[in-house]
Amino acid sequence: MEDIAAMSFEEAMKALEQVVGQLERGDVPLEASIGLYERGAALKAHCEAKLKAAEEKVAKITLGSDGKPDGLQPVEGL
Repeated sequence: MEDIAAMSFEEAMKALEQVVGQLERGDVPLEASIGLYERGAALKAHCEAKLKAAEEKVAKITLGSDGKPDGLQPVEGL
């Protein structure tokens, strides 16, 4: 099983979709379902952390009085 911490956002989302699909089918034994649920929770947390990191990198360009960009301002609320 691939290390979640080493996954890109896209890889983690794909793995999470696979976990959800297996759980939704309902054909997985109970013990395996518990393991899948735990992996899904870890994948979800990893995706959320990757999104938060991306949001923190987003910046809003500020314009000077001449209408030209004069700097960057962090996104509000982050």
